[in-house]
Amino acid sequence: MVNNINFRKSTSAQLDVLVLGGFVLVKLILPFFLVNTAYSLHRDEFLHLDQAHHLAWGFQSVPPLTSIFAVIIQFLGGSEAAVRLVTASIGALTLIFTWKIVAEFKGRLYAKALSAIALICCAVGRLDLLFQPNAFDILSWTAIYFFLIRYFNTRANKYLYLTGVALGIGFLNKYSICFLIAGLIPALFIANQRKIYASKHLYGAGLIALLIMLPNLLWQYHHHFPVVGHMKELARTQLDKINRVDFLKDQLLYYFNIIFIVLAGLWALVLSKTFSSYRWIVIGFVISLALFTWFRAKAYYAAGLYPVIIAAGCSYLALQFNQGWKRKYLRALIVILPLALFSVTLKYAYPVLSPQQIVGSHDKYARVGALRWEDGLQHDLPQDFADMLAWKEMAALTDIAYAKVKDKSALLVRADNYGEAGAINYYSKFKNINAVTYNADYLYWFKMDKPIKHVILVRESNEEDPQRKKEQPFFKKITKIGEVTVPYAREKGAAVFLLEDATIDINSRVQTEIEEEKHDH
Repeated sequence: MVNNINFRKSTSAQLDVLVLGGFVLVKLILPFFLVNTAYSLHRDEFLHLDQAHHLAWGFQSVPPLTSIFAVIIQFLGGSEAAVRLVTASIGALTLIFTWKIVAEFKGRLYAKALSAIALICCAVGRLDLLFQPNAFDILSWTAIYFFLIRYFNTRANKYLYLTGVALGIGFLNKYSICFLIAGLIPALFIANQRKIYASKHLYGAGLIALLIMLPNLLWQYHHHFPVVGHMKELARTQLDKINRVDFLKDQLLYYFNIIFIVLAGLWALVLSKTFSSYRWIVIGFVISLALFTWFRAKAYYAAGLYPVIIAAGCSYLALQFNQGWKRKYLRALIVILPLALFSVTLKYAYPVLSPQQIVGSHDKYARVGALRWEDGLQHDLPQDFADMLAWKEMAALTDIAYAKVKDKSALLVRADNYGEAGAINYYSKFKNINAVTYNADYLYWFKMDKPIKHVILVRESNEEDPQRKKEQPFFKKITKIGEVTVPYAREKGAAVFLLEDATIDINSRVQTEIEEEKHDH
């Protein structure tokens, strides 16, 4: 009898691993089918990829962890496929942690599989598509939830220390993890888990987290906390345009495909006796979401809050639909529904359609708010999609200019923004082209060790001086190489100029402009 029970447990465990492996495989290959060939990488990805060449304990725009992933991508060949694979792998780890949270909630295979489907079909899956800190941000939040839940279920102190490790590494990825902690600290006190504050191991875990964070904190201190300037600029140029009500509306939109699972998770954590020991999760969720709303955060900043809610929802629904006709019909329905809605909303969330196809369906995209950019205005394409166009053409134009210069050591390639500079460095056939800009981290990456005699200038389409009259007194020859012509690209109309044979000291002028930009930030 005992052997029979053990056999069933072993078979069940093997099936669990097999099904989980299948979902992980789907997660890894799905990104390669969700991006139309008309698109390349996203402007933000280029900045993070370039950080691999400038490893440090911090950057102006982000903490240092993304640069480590950039090094891994380089090791894998640096191709677009390598970029997609690394980000998909991070998403797969989030799926695994969510699966394990379901297990902690006593959910069985059905609930686990439903959680995997839910993650793939909601905004969490969308954020795993691009090489940005967002994917690992969601992973680190989910890991923290898992380790805390595991601690409360087992009282094994090692999970507190693992929570500290996850927090420290998460901080090195994105500072917004502080919003999670700001929610969890009062939540644990308000709920029935306040005894945790009497544990010396909690403070030991906090010390470990602080030690992991310390190199970045010291870097921030020695560089006069550039993160403060970055946040001020972000607030001035983007966050102040975000309506708080729109932030909350977007929470519903991002999880529309699985909204019944999210609501079930919240219901379970608030009202179900089965989940009474996990009330702190929903209290923390509300506090963190309120803080994000107050500070006018972008809607996706809160994505890390949802995997644990999804896990609770899947576990609760599986428990409720466990007998009779509910088990036979409703269990199938709640698997089919997210997949059906995902198939309908897919074209709005992912760049599966060409720009021309999207423009042809303008009204449909506008109705769901997909064409509203950070400037608050409606455009032809979703912003992220427009940020994935024209980079190869821009790099090709820059290469034409670069090839014309004989003395490459006396050449500076300067773009208008980090997307342009990073794209040129990534797609150029000249691997030492070293394009820079007075923008983001590139401000610290200028090479000024040799006299600059020639400049390749990349200017945005809204440039006030298209004839380069400003630079004409300083160079003997100025040639316009061409303009970006890719339709609907955010960079359409950007121009590439070759400025040759400087008549003044360009180095000192550039250095002055760099210092002015640093002061402004």
